[in-house]
Amino acid sequence: MSLATLRFEPLNSGHIPAILEIEKEANSAPWTERSFLNELDNPDKIFFVGLLHGQVVAYGGIWLIVDEAHVTTVAVAAEQRQHGIGRRLMLELLDRAREASMTCSTLEVRAGNEAALRLYGELGYLETARRRRYYPDNNEDAVVMWMYDLQAWSAPVRNSA
Repeated sequence: MSLATLRFEPLNSGHIPAILEIEKEANSAPWTERSFLNELDNPDKIFFVGLLHGQVVAYGGIWLIVDEAHVTTVAVAAEQRQHGIGRRLMLELLDRAREASMTCSTLEVRAGNEAALRLYGELGYLETARRRRYYPDNNEDAVVMWMYDLQAWSAPVRNSA
């Protein structure tokens, strides 16, 4: 699959219907339309959508809290997963967080989401804690991950296979 046309742009209200479709398939406890609308007015956020051939295929957001970039959500459309879109989206978000002078980053991820855990580990996040029964839809644990020195971070080089 060619990602030559993949681009990222800031969230706007026109993206929300497509985001909600991805959200329903990607999350067993999906964000509501109101949650995404709230992101439009949040001055302390970075939120991008990924567009491939002009269609929304991914989205992700970070809240800027003092000096911390808290990853709030990242999702890729099911048919577009495992092609590097999530990775490129995270790189975009982390670069923007660094530009905003954030010094660290954190996130929670479902313990059973092996692809996400692998991606975050490759990007330099470390597992630091586990929140037992964190997700109310199925009582799955959340893995808490931190990247402690975002200002010194550089995107890892990925080997081409």
